[in-house]
Amino acid sequence: MPTALLSVSDKTGLVEFAKGLIELGWDLISTGGTAKALRAAAINVRDVSEITHFAEMLDGRVKTLHPAIHGALLARRDSPEHLKALREHKIEPIDLVAVNLYPFEETATRAGAKPEDVIEQIDIGGPSMLRSAAKNFASVTVIVDPADYGRVLAALVAKDDDLDLRRLLAEKVFARTAAYDAAIAYWFGCERAEIFPERINIPLEKETTLRYGENPGQRAAFYVERAHDGIAALEQKGGKELSFNNLLDLEGALFATDPFQGEICCAIVKHTTPCGLATDANPLDAYKKALACDPVSAFGSVISFTAPVDEETAEAVSSLFVECIVAPQFTSGALEILGRKKNLRVLEGRAQWRPHALDYKRVRGGFLAQERATRDGGREEWRVVTRREPTEAELKDLQFAWRAVGSVKSNAIVLARDGATIGIGAGQMSRVDAAFLSVHKARLAGHDTKGSVLGSDAFFPFRDGVEQAAEAGVTAIVQPGGSVRDEEVIKAADEYDIAMVFTGKRQFRH
Repeated sequence: MPTALLSVSDKTGLVEFAKGLIELGWDLISTGGTAKALRAAAINVRDVSEITHFAEMLDGRVKTLHPAIHGALLARRDSPEHLKALREHKIEPIDLVAVNLYPFEETATRAGAKPEDVIEQIDIGGPSMLRSAAKNFASVTVIVDPADYGRVLAALVAKDDDLDLRRLLAEKVFARTAAYDAAIAYWFGCERAEIFPERINIPLEKETTLRYGENPGQRAAFYVERAHDGIAALEQKGGKELSFNNLLDLEGALFATDPFQGEICCAIVKHTTPCGLATDANPLDAYKKALACDPVSAFGSVISFTAPVDEETAEAVSSLFVECIVAPQFTSGALEILGRKKNLRVLEGRAQWRPHALDYKRVRGGFLAQERATRDGGREEWRVVTRREPTEAELKDLQFAWRAVGSVKSNAIVLARDGATIGIGAGQMSRVDAAFLSVHKARLAGHDTKGSVLGSDAFFPFRDGVEQAAEAGVTAIVQPGGSVRDEEVIKAADEYDIAMVFTGKRQFRH
C-alpha cells in the first residue's frame, strides 16, 4: 500500500485530494490541524506520532523532524543498501508528500504583527520535508502547491509513472522554499532597519506569460514579489491582455500620479514618461488639461487617474485611442462606455508599493539597488535665490511643476500653468535642449508660454537654460541648485526678472 504524508497550512482542496488517494488505496499520515480536518471529513488517517513513536513537543515545533520521516523520504528505491537500512530500522517508505508552509509572509506583512508572532510562523519541519522529498523526486511525488492536486491524482489514476511531472514538482518546491527563506531574511533585515544587507534575495512568482517583450521576437513574462500585490492588485475590468510595454507604461503612469494622491489628477503617459499631467476640481477637466499639453503624443497612451472615473470622463477618454486606463474606481456607466472599446484595457484599484521596497536597475552581471524616490512636493526646504520672490500663484504652479518633473525622463524640463503641464522636454542629452523642446512642444500644441513657470529635475549647468526660458516668457523657475555656476544662473534670472527657487533635491529619472 503506497503511503502519503499530508501536512498543510492552506487546506484548499485537501479533503478532495485525500479522498482521491483513499479511493486509489493509499495509506494517509498527517499532523495536527491537517489530521483534524481530514477526520472531520470522515477520512481515515494516521498521526505522524504513530510513525515516529514520539509525541509532538515544544508546542508543535518538533513533530516531523525524525529519521522515521526523513529516512522514509530520502531512501533511494534503486539502492539495496538504502532499502536494507529501512528494513533494519523498521521504516516504511513514504511515496508522496503534500506540504505547504506556515503563512510567514502574510503574518509578517500584517499591520501590527508582533515579532514573536512572526517568528512562530517560520516553518522548519515543512521545508525540511519538502526538500527531502524533492531531492528524491525519482521515487517520491512532492506537492507544495494545492493547484497541483488535480494533475497528480490524474497521473495516479492513469498509473502514469511520470518522472517529468515529479521533476517539475520538485523544481516548484525548491523555488518555493527559496522564496520563503528570502522573505524571512528580508523581514529580519527590516527589523534591524537594514535595507542593504550583504546578500539580497528577490523572490518572484510568475504572474503570467506575456505575448512578447518590448518587441515581437522577444519572449517575456510578468513576475511579482507577492500574488495580488502592486500592479497585480489591479482588477482588469475590460480589454485584451496586458502587454510588456503596457505594464511598463502603467508603472510610469502610476509613478506620475503618486505625488498627487488626495487630489484629482490625470497623467497621460507614453513610453513611460508623461506627455501631459494636470490637476483640477474633477477628473474630466483634469483629463482635458492633461490632453491639451500634447494631444498628438497622447495617441496610444496609458492614462492614470487618482480619482474615480465617471461617465462624462469615460466618454471623453473613449474618443481617443488609448491602450490602458487605470483609476481607483469606475462607475458602472463608465465601464459600459469604456467597454465599447474592445481592446482598451481598463484597470481598477490601487497599486501600492510594499513597505521598504527597493528600486532595482538591471546591469550586466548584477543589479543596482536604491531607495525609492520620495516626491512629496513639500516646500519646507525651498529657498528663493533671486531678488524677486515668486508670487503666491507662481509658488502654487512651481510646486505642481516640481512634482510633475520628477516623473519625466531625464534630462527633464516641464512648463506649467494653472495646475497643468503645457510643455514637456524629456530624455534630452543637454538641459538647454530639454528647455528648448518643452517650449517647442508647448507652442506646437498652441499654448502661450508667456507667464508660465518652469521645473527642472536637476540644476542648470549654464545660464543658457535660463535664457531659453526667458525668451519663452517664463516668469519663475524651480530647480535643485548645486551647480558650480549657480551664481551665474541666478544672475541671469535676475537680469530677466525671473523668480528662482532652489529645492536642494535632485530628481533624476534615468
